[in-house]
Amino acid sequence: MKRAVVFAFIVCCAAVSALSLAEDEKNSKPSATESSAEEFSAEPTTTPKPKPKTTTKPTPPPKTTTKPTPPPKTTTKPTPPPKTTTKPTPPLKTTTKPTPPAKTTTKPAPPPPQPTPSTNLTVGNYTVMGDKKEICLRAEMALQIRLATPKANGTFIVQPKATKAEGGCQDTKANLTLVFKEGFITFMFNKSNANNTVYVDSMSFSLSYPLSKERKLPFTATNKSLHLFAAKIGHCYSCKSDSLYMGDGLYLDVNQDRMQAFNLTKSNDFGLPDPCPADRPDYRVAIAVGVTLLVLIVVVVIAYLLGRRRRADGYQSL
Repeated sequence: MKRAVVFAFIVCCAAVSALSLAEDEKNSKPSATESSAEEFSAEPTTTPKPKPKTTTKPTPPPKTTTKPTPPPKTTTKPTPPPKTTTKPTPPLKTTTKPTPPAKTTTKPAPPPPQPTPSTNLTVGNYTVMGDKKEICLRAEMALQIRLATPKANGTFIVQPKATKAEGGCQDTKANLTLVFKEGFITFMFNKSNANNTVYVDSMSFSLSYPLSKERKLPFTATNKSLHLFAAKIGHCYSCKSDSLYMGDGLYLDVNQDRMQAFNLTKSNDFGLPDPCPADRPDYRVAIAVGVTLLVLIVVVVIAYLLGRRRRADGYQSL
C-alpha cells in the first residue's frame, strides 16, 4: 500500500513539472535542461524527496538604440538660362500690286422665253396678196398649239395682234405662213381643176414656247400628204372646230375658221360656204325616227282592223 502511494505521488510530480515546462516553452521558447529522474530502490525503508523545480528563464538580447543617420541636405540651386536679347527681324515689305483680272467682252446669254399669260381664243383675219396686187388667199380663224401627253400638258394661243401673214399664190399653189414672236405656222394649198376642189396638202409649225419643262425647244411638227379644209373652187371652207394631230403629242386646233384660196369674189370676200362634216346637218337620225313611227302606226292600224273583224264574226244573223 505504501508503494502505491509513493508511485502515485511521483507520477503527479512528473505531470506538474511537464506542464510547467510546456508553459515556459510557449512564453520564451528558450532551451532548458532537466535532470533525469533517478531510479529508486524497491526497498520501502526510505522515501526519496522530490527535487526542487528549476525555473531558469532565458536572458533577452540587449536592445540597440542606434538610429539611422539621415542623408545630408544639398543646397545647390539650378542656374537659370542666360537671357537672350536678340529681336526678331520684321518681314520685308513687298511693293508688288495684284494685277486686276482681264475684262471679258462676252455678252450674257439671252434669257429663255417665259410663258405668256393665258388668254382666250381670238379670231384673226389674215390675207395674202398675189402677183396682180390683189388678194388671192384669205383666212379667218383662231389658232392654238397644244401638247397633250401622259407626262405633260400645255397650250399656246396665237395672238392675232402680234401675228403677221406672209406667203404667195401661183397657178395651182398657195402658201399662208403666220409669223409670231414664238414661231410660225404654215398652210400649203393645192388647187385641183380635175376635181374642182381646193384643199390643204401640207402643214408645219415651229414653237419656242415652254409647253413642257422636260422637252427641249423648239417644238416642231410637219404633216404632209394631207387632204384637209377641202372646198369647191370659188367656195370657202368653214368649220366651228378642227383638231389636227401633228405627231409626238402635239395638236393644232383651228376654231371658227373660214378659209379660201383662189377665185375670191370681186369684193375680195368669201364665196359660198362648204361646211365641214361636223357642221353639216345630219338627217339620218330624223329619218330613222320617222321610219320607226310609221312602222308603229301601221302595226296599230292592222291590229285594230283584225280585232274589229273578229268581233263581227262573233254575231250571227236571225
